[in-house]
Amino acid sequence: MLINRRTFLAATGLLTLTPAVASAAPARDVYHEALLRHTRWAQTQYDAAAGWYRRTDFGFAVVLGNAVLLTRGAYDAALAGVEQDVLRQHTLATIKHFAASNVLAGGGEWGKTLFWDTTFQSYFVLAARLLWSDLDAATRADVEAITRGQAEYTASLGTSDDPRSGGWTPRGLTGGYRGDTKLEEMGVYAQALAPGIAWHGDGPGWREAFGRWSRNEAGLPAADLATTAVVDGVPVSANTAANLHDTFIVENHGSFGPHYQEELWRTSGRNAVHFLLAGRPLPEVLTRQPNGELLWRTILATMSDAGEPLMPMVADREHLYGRDVLPLAFRSTVLRDPMAARAEAALASRLLAYQAHPPVHRLAKFSGEAKYEPEARAELAISYLLHELRPGAEPVPEEEFFARAAITIDHGADPGLLTHQSAAAWAGTVTKPGFTKLAWQPHHDDWLFKISGPAPSLLPSATVTGRNAVAYQGVRDGFDATACLLRFADGFAGTATLPTGTVVCALPRPGRVDVHNLAMAGMPGLTGSRTYTGASGRVTVRAREGFRVDELTFPATTARHVRMLGVTPHPTYGYSIFDFEVDAAQGHPTASSFDPGFEPEKATDGNPSTRWAVARSERGRTDSWLSVDLGTETTVRSVRLRWETAAAVAYRVETSLDGTEWTTVAEYPRPDLSTPGWLDVDGRAGFVARSDEPITVHGDTITLPAGVIEGHVRADLRKIAANPVPRTPDSVRASTADGFLTLFNLSDADVSGTVHLHGTRLYRGTQVTTDTGIAYTLSLPAATARVEAPWFTTQGLPPGVTAVVHDARRVTFRGGPARFTLTHRDGFSLRVVLRKGSRTVTVPGAKAFPFDDLALGRVTFPHSVLPPGMSDPAAAVDGSERTAWTPGRDGRMVVDLGAPHVIGSVRLKWTEGVPPPHTVTFSVDGRTYGAATTARYVAVSTHWRPGHASLRNLGLAPG
Repeated sequence: MLINRRTFLAATGLLTLTPAVASAAPARDVYHEALLRHTRWAQTQYDAAAGWYRRTDFGFAVVLGNAVLLTRGAYDAALAGVEQDVLRQHTLATIKHFAASNVLAGGGEWGKTLFWDTTFQSYFVLAARLLWSDLDAATRADVEAITRGQAEYTASLGTSDDPRSGGWTPRGLTGGYRGDTKLEEMGVYAQALAPGIAWHGDGPGWREAFGRWSRNEAGLPAADLATTAVVDGVPVSANTAANLHDTFIVENHGSFGPHYQEELWRTSGRNAVHFLLAGRPLPEVLTRQPNGELLWRTILATMSDAGEPLMPMVADREHLYGRDVLPLAFRSTVLRDPMAARAEAALASRLLAYQAHPPVHRLAKFSGEAKYEPEARAELAISYLLHELRPGAEPVPEEEFFARAAITIDHGADPGLLTHQSAAAWAGTVTKPGFTKLAWQPHHDDWLFKISGPAPSLLPSATVTGRNAVAYQGVRDGFDATACLLRFADGFAGTATLPTGTVVCALPRPGRVDVHNLAMAGMPGLTGSRTYTGASGRVTVRAREGFRVDELTFPATTARHVRMLGVTPHPTYGYSIFDFEVDAAQGHPTASSFDPGFEPEKATDGNPSTRWAVARSERGRTDSWLSVDLGTETTVRSVRLRWETAAAVAYRVETSLDGTEWTTVAEYPRPDLSTPGWLDVDGRAGFVARSDEPITVHGDTITLPAGVIEGHVRADLRKIAANPVPRTPDSVRASTADGFLTLFNLSDADVSGTVHLHGTRLYRGTQVTTDTGIAYTLSLPAATARVEAPWFTTQGLPPGVTAVVHDARRVTFRGGPARFTLTHRDGFSLRVVLRKGSRTVTVPGAKAFPFDDLALGRVTFPHSVLPPGMSDPAAAVDGSERTAWTPGRDGRMVVDLGAPHVIGSVRLKWTEGVPPPHTVTFSVDGRTYGAATTARYVAVSTHWRPGHASLRNLGLAPG
């Protein structure tokens, strides 16, 4: 008899181990309890015959978590599943064995190799130091030989590659960022040195090498050369490595991987805990990290409500709760970052519920890399120790976190990511080959829609051949939004994100969104079902447990042959079936192909553990089939297919009398719900489709029709769907979601014409009032998209009046007489009397968005590490009259315009007092500066002395 997983867990009592979400518990307490519970898994790594934890996948690294439990807090054997004295015996025996077997101590089993042995050496040495008084003299000597020997060996390499590590290399101090960052590799070199320095002081060249690798870990010459700051006695401008794109995004395995974006703080956490536990001062580079805050900005721009970064391009590292703790713990405790403290608190509040989900006790259960599990235990132990040794910052209030993190960033076509973090949602237009999508997380809920790796999300998954992107910023444009027009081999698609969290997509063909649907006790929303509501009704789809089973019925038909004919295979594995049952009949199976050991008869042999699978070479074939010959003509009414992971996305059931002529009797998927206009998902988010075709739900898949699709966060979808659709020229698509006018030109030609809109909103440009709304004059270049804010609304404005909105504070009306009320978006209203002729109205106190100042809101340098006496240069480009940049002695700042621009003029506005002697120079590459008309980087160099004025504003007008 087959029983599902939850039934099994209940029967065995494991479900009683499920904890309540510890939302108010301090992170340190949560980590201790998680380590106790995880010990049940750790004990599976114990090899009783050998007498120690196994070497495979560095399973012996569990000793660090054990050491924390044996030396800190109250030990709970009921949670751990092992008595404390037994755990101590296992741990000490393991430390003794692997200390002696390390290459650096004279053994031959492991060690010395920088990748990846030094990571586990760091864990191992730390465990030994926690249990130092329990170790015998020989084991202590071996541990000391490991720490000293690794530091000596790494320092002896200079900037050369480790010959033992093969292709895992930092490429000297040059580094690299395209395809695979060298940030992680340089971090490994630094962590190979940290235990030696912390526990044995400075050996020859140790500290110098540690600082060199640590400073260069996130080095970027164009930024570093803008500073005279010194870290650990060495100028930051001496850095040479280029390990990240110039938008401060890290790429690994050909994709944006936040897992690697966090590596700066993961390795720093491993290093810092050694210094803190040894009672030594932290090297300055661990607290003043060049460019670290710009890396952190990118992480905040992709943060979920669980306190972990989203993984829109990484297939196997989503929801790695145990691995994502340490970077946040380091920033919270060592860097005293209140934003990181809030993210860490959010992650800690979910950790125990996540851990209780099957497979129970695991900390990194959604990844295929076995070594992540002992790593997660070790890093949770380090996080606990960091909180003990250096208490964390006070978290920002939960409601402020995403408001403060809100930002739009266009990382460019090479990284392939255009992101928008808002208070209500996260969204990203992903254009990296293999990952194309409009990824959307309404309410930052990382367990609602699937967005990781190649998971489809709205856009066609085809390769993007052209990309035109705009990132709107509040400081420059008056609102945050993105707009993107994408070119494919067979057409165009458009995406937009709005400050409300709403997304808009112009789809050339139907799009798809997959929904997370599982039962995870204690995790918000994961109740074991999802409810979908639309104009046609409501349906609740229960979570599927185990492998998918399809039971299809159809009108009785006479057949001798019955087959499953594939239409859409599993994107990776094709088709594979455990059981293929045709009513109660028996028969002989055949198939289009099969893998050795997975022959067709395995699907009809009655054994639930055997299966048919298509040949490996045929996995991409759509029309693979599995057929059963019943031997004689039989009346059939149903089929039952139990699929393996390689379950068909779509297929047909066909019958035949002769095995040649086939008739379709059933199709999968059959929609659970088909509804016109709108669809609500679990009361959390929903879609409005501006299309005559319906939205359908098939299990955990939503299919959206071609046309304009709007995604809303917890909105009245019925009311929104009832709003009239804008009328546009043929190649243009438009949306007025949330009052913003979003426009897409899905063609290779410039378009001029009129867009007919309902309502009384006025947008930048020219429009004429009509009986039902406005006729907006459109001019849209080929293959572009844009978003316009509803700066004004009117009440009582008659038809036939022309309104020209110049900017966010000024509008000219023509075509009176008329009396009406004009209301600004910020709420200011005034009565307007329009006579014959024209009248220009200027709203008092309103800003004239958008501004054409090229410097406004741009990234400035120095950034993360400032020289003595210098304040943040960003104050000169933040648009505020209340802030200013104080250069400090001979201070210099650089503003990065993001791309080369023709510079028309430069305006410097100083505070009261005497401005310092200064020069303005320009650069295309960030390295060579001088006089120029085209530049990406603009530098202001001063001979500032105390008493001189500060720079309130650096303005750059385009040429």
